[in-house]
Amino acid sequence: MARTRQGKVERKTKETEISVTVDLDGTGTSEIATGIGFLDHMLDQLSRHSLMDLTVKAKGDLHIDFHHTTEDTGICIGEAVAKALGDRTGIRRWGEATVPMDETLTRVALDASNRPYLIWKVNFSKPKLGEMDTELFKEWFQAFAQNAGLTLHVENLYGENNHHIVESCFKGLARALRQAIEIDPRKSDAVPSTKGVL
Repeated sequence: MARTRQGKVERKTKETEISVTVDLDGTGTSEIATGIGFLDHMLDQLSRHSLMDLTVKAKGDLHIDFHHTTEDTGICIGEAVAKALGDRTGIRRWGEATVPMDETLTRVALDASNRPYLIWKVNFSKPKLGEMDTELFKEWFQAFAQNAGLTLHVENLYGENNHHIVESCFKGLARALRQAIEIDPRKSDAVPSTKGVL
């Protein structure tokens, strides 16, 4: 009998109220509403290219800035992915993608090891992308990696357009995540570690 790999998280603080559901074995459909248009666009890319179904509903203190909503969204999606992975039996564990987007090239590699760590080698030429502070993208990736239990390396090799740089990071994450969380038909009953646990 196939196991369902779904996760649901609800988080309510004085700063944000967020509800997230994920289905790791979906078709890449999403319903995203964070109140931050650019973040919605990136999360839609994450869902579409990882084939993970994703719903995110967030209300946050956007009258202050976008920091709390961005970070807490990363926390909740990461927690939901970790719940859906369970003990991580049968997954391929590693994934990597090199994503070109016009003049930009970004490499993402990850290990779904349950040992969170982020290496972020991404620089922006402007402090804002639309209304969003570009420094917040690292905050999102940090929160996601920490709560999903991923060792995550994101490196923009080159690029000029800040929109392309960010989008290639999310698309690279999506493709690498898709590989790593896929069930390996040759070892679907085993945790991919000599320790026997992740």
